[in-house]
Amino acid sequence: MKELVIISGKGGTGKTSITASFAALAGNAVLADCDVDAADLHLLLKPEIKNQHEFICGREAIINQEQCTNCGLCNSLCRFDAIKVSDGKVIIDPYSCEGCGVCVHFCPAQAIEFPERLCGEWYESNTRYGKMIHAKLAPAAENSGKLVAQVRQAARESAEKQSGKLILVDGPPGIGCPVIASITGAIAILVISEPTVSGEHDLERVLKLAKHFDVPAMVCVNKWDINPEAAERIEQKAVACGAKAVGRIPYDETFTQSQIRGQLVVDFPASIAAQDISKLWNEISQMI
Repeated sequence: MKELVIISGKGGTGKTSITASFAALAGNAVLADCDVDAADLHLLLKPEIKNQHEFICGREAIINQEQCTNCGLCNSLCRFDAIKVSDGKVIIDPYSCEGCGVCVHFCPAQAIEFPERLCGEWYESNTRYGKMIHAKLAPAAENSGKLVAQVRQAARESAEKQSGKLILVDGPPGIGCPVIASITGAIAILVISEPTVSGEHDLERVLKLAKHFDVPAMVCVNKWDINPEAAERIEQKAVACGAKAVGRIPYDETFTQSQIRGQLVVDFPASIAAQDISKLWNEISQMI
């Protein structure tokens, strides 16, 4: 089973639009949206949710007010300033609580409960281009890397059930934990970059990460014609870092128009962007 992950050094490079277009061009791939902190692939593919699952991860402290003696010990021990004393009552802010359990352990009245925390949901859905696994992380919830791992595992299981040969992953931007959870074990990654100073810097960081985890990398420069010199430097830097430059996509208002209409770029086949995305997919599909 082949797993292609599309990522970027920063948000807003066109990564999700290109991933959605790849889904249409591939035809029978299983799709996984691993950008769980800000998932938006569903806005283009309009999935029909078939199964919904809770994502339980970590624990949170909750005061039992009937048992609490208001001694204030938990407040003095909490390093995250999650516990406050207000109007004679001890209150825990769920958004600040890190679930470390110190307050639970040292509470002399044993008045603090420590249940598992609901951190989000993940879904199994159908789209017009195939199965899709996606998720939604709860506000201020952490452990997004674990949720990414859950999404990828569910995508693999879905692909195995239907004898699928390809998983397309819309990965998160940056180089943090969710990105690491998205790319490890993948057959290849495609980095979508922009011809800007920050684009060059972000690309270098992403390629170093890919090299560290020994994942083959490919690079595509989106909106390359707004700064051809920078696009050239990015491709040269990609090659120097051991990656392969596989294509360019020009600035094209079709990206914006397709998003406004809730459609894909390749739904407008006469556009230059759609033609170049098709060429890019043909190049990548031959390589993987």
